Amino acid sequence: MSASNPKSMTVRRPGKVTRSPEGVATAPFWVEMLLEGTDGENTAMRATLDPGTITRWHTHPKGQLLYVVAGQGLAQNEGGSVEELRAGDAVWFAPGERHWHGAADDSPLTYISIQPAENGSFVEWLDPVEARP
Repeated sequence: MSASNPKSMTVRRPGKVTRSPEGVATAPFWVEMLLEGTDGENTAMRATLDPGTITRWHTHPKGQLLYVVAGQGLAQNEGGSVEELRAGDAVWFAPGERHWHGAADDSPLTYISIQPAENGSFVEWLDPVEARP
């Protein structure tokens, strides 16, 4: 990452929405970067997933806060039960905690995620989710 968090109040207007990289979920989803940080700084994004789209298993080196803005979704950590997510829910994934999240089969999901970067990375993508709820 080449960007650094702003050093003073900064207003970022909506605009640059892109598709997620191929292979990080069962289908590409919409991503808007809200804050792009370097090591030790936060990275934040808004993501919108179509119904039934879920991420691969993944981890975050410094953890992740996921806040559901709209729709319904699902999340699971390794060994845990699948949790239903609704607008207003906040989910914390601990550093290194293997997990996935995504949209319910019958609803899109929009969330904001915040995760600090470490060693130039804020996520490690792993294998696909084999058994979906």
